[in-house]
Amino acid sequence: MKAKIALILTILLILSGCGKGGESEVENTITVKSPAFENMDYIPIKYTGFGEDVSIPLQWGNLPDRTKSVAIVMDDPDAPIGTFTHWIIFNIPPDAHGLSEGVPKKGTLENGAKQGTNDFGRIGYNGPMPPPGKAHRYRIKVYALDTMLSLNSGIRIKEFYRAIKGHVIGEGLLTGLYKR
Repeated sequence: MKAKIALILTILLILSGCGKGGESEVENTITVKSPAFENMDYIPIKYTGFGEDVSIPLQWGNLPDRTKSVAIVMDDPDAPIGTFTHWIIFNIPPDAHGLSEGVPKKGTLENGAKQGTNDFGRIGYNGPMPPPGKAHRYRIKVYALDTMLSLNSGIRIKEFYRAIKGHVIGEGLLTGLYKR
């Protein structure tokens, strides 16, 4: 009987999300879109390493009231070497509702936002450059954080994810496709 009760309690914890190892619960889903393409549509060549390689214009909404900063990661989970990071930008002011295309490729921006080092080894955005073959997915993840991050520009993705752990209060996703 005790074993059945323990099993039922374990199942209830898993289903309720309380057994996630300390991850914070996200209050809501942020809406994310781009005037350049629709979700699950192809990213125009302009925003790729084969074009002008300028950052994608983004718009978001539905941030939680207690948002202190916004962060964005763009990655390619289909890269042959594993998930490949194309962009890390954080400490975007919470009153910003998007980013214009062509964010400068520098560590600290005029609005105080900072950019990390992508897996090309560069600061800022570098767009899709997949090998020939099937389409890759490019995930643009927008995070609402309950803090400003005390990180320097140029940080790498692992350090970024360690810093946001326990501070994500909302998130959203826009996925674009690209192949050559």
